[in-house]
Amino acid sequence: MAGPLDENIKSNPLIDRLPPHLKQFIKPQNYEEYTPINQAVWRYVMRKNVDYLSQVAHQSYLDGLKKTGISIDHIPNMYGMNRILKEIGWAAVAVDGFIPPSAFMEFQAYNVLVIASDIRQLEHIAYTPAPDIIHEGAGHAPIIANPEYAEYLRRFGEIGCKAISSAKDYELYEAVRSLSILKEAENTEQEKIDLAEAKVNQLQNNMGEASEMARIRNLHWWTVEYGLIGTPENPKIYGAGLLSSIGESQWCMTDKVKKIKYSIAAAAQEFDITQPQPQLYVTPDFAFLSQVLEEFASTMALRTGGPAGLDKLIKSKALGTVELSTGLQVSGVFEYMATSGNRVSYLQTTSETALAYREKELVGHGRYDHPKGYGTALGKLKGINLAIEDMSPRDLKAYKIYEGERVSLEFEGGITVEGEIITGTRNLMGKILLISFKDCTVTHHDKILFKPAWGQYDMAVGKKIVSAFAGPADHRSFDLITHVSSTSTAKGLKNAKREELEALYLDARNYRAGKTVKFSPQGILDILQKSHPEDWLLGIELYEIAHESERRDFMQQVLEHLDRVKRRRPAIAHLIEDGLSLVNSDAPRPQA
Repeated sequence: MAGPLDENIKSNPLIDRLPPHLKQFIKPQNYEEYTPINQAVWRYVMRKNVDYLSQVAHQSYLDGLKKTGISIDHIPNMYGMNRILKEIGWAAVAVDGFIPPSAFMEFQAYNVLVIASDIRQLEHIAYTPAPDIIHEGAGHAPIIANPEYAEYLRRFGEIGCKAISSAKDYELYEAVRSLSILKEAENTEQEKIDLAEAKVNQLQNNMGEASEMARIRNLHWWTVEYGLIGTPENPKIYGAGLLSSIGESQWCMTDKVKKIKYSIAAAAQEFDITQPQPQLYVTPDFAFLSQVLEEFASTMALRTGGPAGLDKLIKSKALGTVELSTGLQVSGVFEYMATSGNRVSYLQTTSETALAYREKELVGHGRYDHPKGYGTALGKLKGINLAIEDMSPRDLKAYKIYEGERVSLEFEGGITVEGEIITGTRNLMGKILLISFKDCTVTHHDKILFKPAWGQYDMAVGKKIVSAFAGPADHRSFDLITHVSSTSTAKGLKNAKREELEALYLDARNYRAGKTVKFSPQGILDILQKSHPEDWLLGIELYEIAHESERRDFMQQVLEHLDRVKRRRPAIAHLIEDGLSLVNSDAPRPQA
């Protein structure tokens, strides 16, 4: 990738540790693409947030702003952020808008913060449904300076990336991503937004039973994104979505938003990213977040395994892994299982499959060795109390489970494996993991599951499935560099009028910094009123310049301009008033 990303990678070794399937989502920040209006939007939101959040945010947020070096005046540079985040054991990478939830969480497991490097348009300054650098950089980054919360975030990523999705989850992700981009883009036709919203609503209303990923994503939303801490009667803000929204950070503190004590029940509460949230959850402290996370993890197939866990993987139609009681891991797209009681007696994958032990692929058992799928019998042998995995070498020989022997192994679940044993594969402790056969036939009652003509049969050894989770056991086993999003994030429109306005913003910014500019503040105001009468944020910047230089006559002119804008655009009048209040603080305001 291009230079800026290379610099970012060098700036923090945590990024070097990332596997290729995560690095594919990283893009250069391209800092030079931020416009003067982008910088003004950042500055307005940050000044407003810090002013207000000093009263309502958890103390960790304000402490974190200092520790992470987030500037109020400038959009943060990823290189600088990484240099500072390194001191607290984290890193940051830039991505293009929403990325799949599993990837987002896996980044967290590596202590890497994902930052959507675009910034919201001026028209969406109070709230945007699309992730942007205000949300990520000013919302997420500061709060991770709290060690208890940072560990929760890392642990959440570690568990969350193993959550099994449904077949419909990815389709919904793409639809939500597309809707957020359309809403953030300038001059999008309302008809297109309506169609995108209808698609999201249609999918949300027809998802069927919520998947593990959907439920843990809800927990992520109600904590990491929209969490409150303290008591329902006296909450403080810590969720990044609230910390980065000047609209919702105020709205959430009103009685119009229901405050609920946080519990695992939040996993069942859906959310709408395009609307302010009608209810929020309050955790008593950060440690309680981890307690609920572990409670939820105990319900996941990751910890429960069994037929129910494998069934989730089959329904997901996506790459996943089952771990057997011996520690052997089978990774592939699961297609079929046979059960006996509450145990899986046979499993079958379709297409490429890899076998691993402790997240490391077994030599000779990668996807090229099992290109068309993999099936195996599981469980105990019929009439023998001692499971194969618990047999010593002497036991195995006694039951003729031995190299060169032709055997017929009948399992309790009705599976019969008949063939000549070639060899066995063991772990370092000497436990048998695999038994390989030639001239082998596998049947389930009258159904043939494997024929001798298909080659060598590698039977996994395991009494039961102890874990089932999304993704491969060893990410190096598969080609995971496949991410091509169907959409890309919106960029600001460029035309002569916009470029003139950007130049005025730049002149105002440079003037405030003491640099020589083409126009004086008066000249900037004259052009603004003549050519850009709808713009309001530059007026706030000019008012600040006049206020600092105590030019009361110029302050009056700017106020008159802003009052005209308020009459034309009443919907943004509160933003103007908030901006003026920030500048005035306790100083008297001239009469308009």
